[in-house]
Amino acid sequence: MNQTLRIALVRQRYNPYGGAERFVANAMRALGADGAELTIVTRRWPAGAESQALLCDPFYLGNVWRDWGFARCVCHSLTQREFDLVQSHERLPCCDVYRAGDGVHREWLAQRRRVLGPISRLGVALNPYHRYVLAAERRLFASPQLKAVICNSRMVKEEIRHHFGFPEEKLHVVYSGVDLDAFHPGLAEQHREAVRRRLDIAAEATVFLFVGSGFERKGLAATLQALAALPGGAHLLVVGKDKKLADFRRLAGRLGLAERVAFLGGQEDVKPYYGAADVFVLPTLYDPFPNAALEAFACGLPVITGTKSGAAELVVQGVNGFACDALDTAALTAAMTEAAARGRSAFAAAARDTVAALSPAAMSRELFALYRSLLEK
Repeated sequence: MNQTLRIALVRQRYNPYGGAERFVANAMRALGADGAELTIVTRRWPAGAESQALLCDPFYLGNVWRDWGFARCVCHSLTQREFDLVQSHERLPCCDVYRAGDGVHREWLAQRRRVLGPISRLGVALNPYHRYVLAAERRLFASPQLKAVICNSRMVKEEIRHHFGFPEEKLHVVYSGVDLDAFHPGLAEQHREAVRRRLDIAAEATVFLFVGSGFERKGLAATLQALAALPGGAHLLVVGKDKKLADFRRLAGRLGLAERVAFLGGQEDVKPYYGAADVFVLPTLYDPFPNAALEAFACGLPVITGTKSGAAELVVQGVNGFACDALDTAALTAAMTEAAARGRSAFAAAARDTVAALSPAAMSRELFALYRSLLEK
């Protein structure tokens, strides 16, 4: 491209442990290396960050006002600046490109209703925040400004087409990139012994790894129940944050797992834990595509995930991992049992090969090709 491409990337909140933010960080590095001029539009951005930021941080009380105020501020601020393309990771009617990294809210609520009782389902239906997000989603996909939607899985692409009748030619599947130099099977040699010694885990014990914040949606309860049914002394490392952490600690205690589950909180560097683990498990109830699954594949770990996870479309059953319904604890237990019995080495080559072509550079090339086609049109 002869002239610098000016791109605005919109993401309201920055959580250093979040998968969407890791995508934004990877995209900024890759696109910046390809010569794009990037501006992140957000409420807050870390001091000293390389990319320039356009801050939109209006006062709010409550999550409805928070999202509405941010959307209004962004759409107004964008009229004061010139960008070739505005790519939003939030449901805004004033973007050219929307990356559906959070999936389809309507579909998430449908999956969530599977685990709720009648009263809780009524509460969700009447919840003003869910009503706001559903309305914002409808406005987004009806916006004449919206030129393209980037889906991080085929699952999300089909959900958008199904729920909103959005034109298929505007739906583009671009898998997230994973840093194949940072995440690799050699992390086991570097970190396995030290991490296990620090956590008092035997060298020969099977270690499952769970990485993700929002434990209810990601399937931690099912993981704990399956672990309790496993033979032997398998351990579980839980990396991530949750407001109800105490509830999950108590559940682990009731299941007799207090000594075999380590709650490690959010970690800026998760690589040592991939190195220490034998199996990655994330039986998420709904997840467009967890970046942690890509990282686990890159490290040579078999991935066990839910069928309503975008990562499931990369799973070859029994070859590089397993996919099962998030609520089927028996199937999850069977998958974890088989993965533990066969061991990490039986899956390592196939797992790594799964993401061999999914580098940030490859993602950048796909994004640039999309941007060029949109600008030409």
